[in-house]
Amino acid sequence: MFENLTDKLSAVFKQLRGHGKLDEKNVQEGLKTVRVALLEADVHYKVVKRLIEDIRVRALGQEVMDSLTPGQQVVKIVNDELTKLMGLHHEDICLSGEKPAGVMLVGLQGSGKTTTAGKLAVHLRRKGKKPYLVPLDIYRPAAIDQLKKLGEQIGVSVYPTTVDMNPTAVAVDARKKALLEGADVMLLDTAGRLHIDEQLMQELCSIRDAVHPSDILLVADAMTGQDAVNMATAFHQAVGIGGVVLTKMDGDARGGAALSIKAMIDRPVKYVGIGEKLGDIEPFHPDRMASRILGMGDILTMIEKAQTVVDQKKAVELQKKLQKNQFTLEDFRDQMIQVRKMGPLGDLIRMIPGIGQNKAFKDIDVDEKELARIIAIINSMTPQERRKHDIINASRKRRIAKGSGTTVQDVNNLLKNYDQVIRLMKQINKGGMKRMGRNMLKF
Repeated sequence: MFENLTDKLSAVFKQLRGHGKLDEKNVQEGLKTVRVALLEADVHYKVVKRLIEDIRVRALGQEVMDSLTPGQQVVKIVNDELTKLMGLHHEDICLSGEKPAGVMLVGLQGSGKTTTAGKLAVHLRRKGKKPYLVPLDIYRPAAIDQLKKLGEQIGVSVYPTTVDMNPTAVAVDARKKALLEGADVMLLDTAGRLHIDEQLMQELCSIRDAVHPSDILLVADAMTGQDAVNMATAFHQAVGIGGVVLTKMDGDARGGAALSIKAMIDRPVKYVGIGEKLGDIEPFHPDRMASRILGMGDILTMIEKAQTVVDQKKAVELQKKLQKNQFTLEDFRDQMIQVRKMGPLGDLIRMIPGIGQNKAFKDIDVDEKELARIIAIINSMTPQERRKHDIINASRKRRIAKGSGTTVQDVNNLLKNYDQVIRLMKQINKGGMKRMGRNMLKF
């Protein structure tokens, strides 16, 4: 997502940085390219017009003209304006009011409401909440079954809805059941349609008026671009939404919906779906998204991803092992497993500041199968071999390769990389940070 927009903006900024002093002519030429890039990203034309004007006014103002680095100052202005456009800061789900707090998920059929309900349940549980799932799409038995299976999969209770029930009555009774379950958040998965119609809106309003939810979230497919903005407008006018969850942000979405919704309906994007797994949902941070769009990375999200998968107790144990130079192949394997839980490696690498603007990393494509191969090789070793890799001779390598479905060369490569890691760890323990930096550049 945003790759084409990022490339074009980076080219504009590089050109502007080449000017010792900016004037109205080169600023206007740069903004013309920015305007085209935003329209191609499917940002609403009204939003583009307003954004370009705001940038132009600031870019021709004193903060740039008096700057020693005007090109860099323009980048900062664009970053500020993009952040302001998307809402300045993250707005979380509202869970105030009577408990259990009700959160209605609304949207068209196929937008990903049911999966999003499961993802939000996982996310809320990580934050110490106890969610309760409520299927309200009585018109699609498959949707009810899907939510029940998701509940079983993640260990969250689900209201026993059947197709002969009334959605509003279910929502009211679900609050009583949720209280008995000790839940403090009730996620209501409402029915959708292939298109917006009066009957759907009346049903949603009936549920809203009966349970008085603390928040109403529109679930929209980011792939639909400006259509997502039009749909958000229609739902907000009819039901009154509190925010938006954009799904499929990991696909080929051009990003226009993320940049347009807040400006068009004054309701924030609160979460984004970034994959198919139930943990693949992220809070939407406008400042971080602006940073990603401008190719400046997103180190805070990367840290948060790490915090969700790292076992703190194991981290302390690992630190002690590193200090004593006792980092074994078992530890190496465990670290690989935790890295895989953080998501696609290519996405993680691009979150590192500066990487997005580096041509060497722009099209990086990390082979996820390589991690699986490394784990398989280590699993094929005996416990003794994992702890003392020096005993692995030629015959042992052949046995390990055969057991892991790999080659002896693969085993050799793993042992070589492991030795490099061990040498780096020793340098860190000796305080040789400068030597470590030089060696890392060789990898």
